[in-house]
Amino acid sequence: MTVDLATLYLLAIGTLLASSAMTYWEHISHPKRGNELRMLAIGYAALGGGCALATFRRELLGAAGAAVSNLVILGGYLLVLHAVAMFNGRRYVRSSTGLLLLMGLTWTASTASSQTAIWLYVSAIPIALVSAMTALELTRCDGIPAVQSRRVAVVVTGIHALFYATRAFALPWLISVFGAGAQSIASKITMYEGVLYSVILPMTLLRLTREEIHGELLQESRTDYLTRLGNRRLFFEEGERVIHEHGIRRLPVTLLAFDLDQFKRINDRFGHKTGDEVLKSFADTVRSVVDAETSGVLARIGGEEFAALLPSYDTHRARTVAETVANRFAAISHGADGNRFRATVSIGLAESDRETASLTHLLSVADQALYRAKSLGGNRLVHATDEHTGHAAVF
Repeated sequence: MTVDLATLYLLAIGTLLASSAMTYWEHISHPKRGNELRMLAIGYAALGGGCALATFRRELLGAAGAAVSNLVILGGYLLVLHAVAMFNGRRYVRSSTGLLLLMGLTWTASTASSQTAIWLYVSAIPIALVSAMTALELTRCDGIPAVQSRRVAVVVTGIHALFYATRAFALPWLISVFGAGAQSIASKITMYEGVLYSVILPMTLLRLTREEIHGELLQESRTDYLTRLGNRRLFFEEGERVIHEHGIRRLPVTLLAFDLDQFKRINDRFGHKTGDEVLKSFADTVRSVVDAETSGVLARIGGEEFAALLPSYDTHRARTVAETVANRFAAISHGADGNRFRATVSIGLAESDRETASLTHLLSVADQALYRAKSLGGNRLVHATDEHTGHAAVF
């Protein structure tokens, strides 16, 4: 079965317009990326419209048909580049305008005899350039998540750039060697690749957007709403992984269990709003210390209970982290003017045995040490031993 060039053009037009409609519809469901998706939809529509003009360029526009359809198609590619750049917080307004003007001047200065060469070869240069720039934007990690669909989009746009670069620079030589038949074959191959591009790239970018939203929802499901620390789910999912990996390598893992002292009394006396501010204040304090010290797992695992898992930390280093957190938190003044107070925290410390400890076991040991710290009056650190005993250090 043979497919002529006009049929391939019609296929490209249909897929591009369908992709435009689907992408525009998608922006309703993803308002965060609404501007980017609308720009992509306009770009696909421009590409589809440009292909339609190219198919009937002589019938609709006469001698100007090639120039107009080429500029519309180039504008569509530039809109796609602009949309992808918007994912990363960048724009290509000036460079896009300059490229369109340059191509417009090229067509304006052309003669009747040179227009065929511009249509077949020269017009492919800016398309190859813009496609390569789109691939480059997709490789950047500024705002586009590093997911599988992004890598597919890089490959698709990179291959598209390669096809048009080959058309611009290698096709004239191929025609001189193999004759005019090479032109017909090259045109069909280019359009066939264009049809694949018109299907795969829009679907891939839609998938990328959905994966980004899915990742954000997953992250939100693992984040405590009030403190923006990890929640219990994140702590156990990430913590088990950390302990397993460090157990294999026989590296220490230390767990700090925190509990704010007299928190119920703070809520009863000053109100839940003040209590929430105390929780957020402690979260900010422990985050500033743990994030600066280690790539540990930090979470709010209960009402006023927090936990920090410190990979590759021995008891001495973990104690330093705990003391820093406790001292910084105790120095913070809470409450409204004229009714200020300071809060303290009790801490239980437990270290894995480097081989067999599970997160549940380690947390249980740290909790036992924490309960002992609370029973001794709070505002202190208790280091648990393997036998669940320990000594207390008052801050």
